[in-house]
Amino acid sequence: MSKAMRVGIVGGGIGGVALARALRLRGIDAHVFERAPAFGEIGAGVQMTPNAAKVLKGLGVGDGLERIGFLPEAMVGRNWNDARELFRTPLREVCPRLFGAGFYHVHRADLHAILCEGIPADRVRFNVQCTGVEQRGDRAIARFSDGTRFEADLIVGADGIHSAVRDSLWGKTDARFTGHMCWRALVPVEQHPLPFVSPDASFWMGPKAHIVTYYVKGGAAVNIVAVNESAQWVAESWTEPSTREELLAAYAGWHPNIIRLFERTDTSEIFKWGLFDRDPMTAWSQGRVTLLGDAAHPMLPFLSQGAAMAIEDAYVLAAALAHYAGDCPAALRAYEAERLPRTARVQLEARERGRTYHLSTPEEQRQRDLAFQQQQAKNPNAVGIKAEWVYEYDATRCDERFDTVASVA
Repeated sequence: MSKAMRVGIVGGGIGGVALARALRLRGIDAHVFERAPAFGEIGAGVQMTPNAAKVLKGLGVGDGLERIGFLPEAMVGRNWNDARELFRTPLREVCPRLFGAGFYHVHRADLHAILCEGIPADRVRFNVQCTGVEQRGDRAIARFSDGTRFEADLIVGADGIHSAVRDSLWGKTDARFTGHMCWRALVPVEQHPLPFVSPDASFWMGPKAHIVTYYVKGGAAVNIVAVNESAQWVAESWTEPSTREELLAAYAGWHPNIIRLFERTDTSEIFKWGLFDRDPMTAWSQGRVTLLGDAAHPMLPFLSQGAAMAIEDAYVLAAALAHYAGDCPAALRAYEAERLPRTARVQLEARERGRTYHLSTPEEQRQRDLAFQQQQAKNPNAVGIKAEWVYEYDATRCDERFDTVASVA
């Protein structure tokens, strides 16, 4: 029965194409609708933590992940102006043993490309923007701005924080500006590693700001994520250009290694945007329409889980549809039971990390740094940002939990 199902996916970003791939592996007919003229992720680096790496292997792109990824030696917390280590947690050697998979740094475009492999061209439509959804009996219909419609057994909104599918189900509401803004940039590396950028996931923590640096493209580039608190609203856009001068001015007085790295940025490749999120939802589905990724649970990037949560969603939703043999209502109940508690916790704890990283008084910073040191002394393999619970989760075992949910129901 699952082979007869037809699913429409609104949005062709990482979550949308991961779902298309997951459904195709399960023998379910998936159609992707993307408003851009072609596939192609903008942005820069993304961290594929062990929980995401397990799913990517389950989706058959483990070899591709090895090819495009960079394995950092450790996760390191650093003081913003003297570079002293606040914590050092090994990753490369211990993650496969502790969490069942490695910890990878990749470029978003490279990740998107390996997920797109094998999706038939006739199952993707470009230059189409969803304007809403409607339902008739056991069918769901997506409407598009060019006047076309698509009817399916299930419509999935994977169309981001400003989701038209979400708005159609629950009414339009604005996302919340969090008071944070972010710069992203890439610095090409001629000889790896740069002497002033260690081969780690480095978290530089300063007053009302933090910076994350890590290598991508197998070490051929350094990805920069620089977050600053802003009293002024900043547009939520991946393509708002910035300048090297603006970036340097925002981090004046930071450690010379940061300044040296920023001085190597290419102004044509520096972008900034405001960070927005929403409160966790109590439901994502109505009838035969559901949500995935940022459409369902937009979150701050402070646990590096935005893309990872969308990939997990994709795997679980496809598995639920196959597990319940096309019984869409049962599958969506299982999908939400598996995903809602986890993504809500990630959303809320990501907000808390934004506070922890940006402590502004010396006393607050001393207390935080002492807690880091005590944690590391107790367990050298503990993740300094307290994310073990994130990495331990294995979405590829969700079928076992579906059976538990069904027996309880």
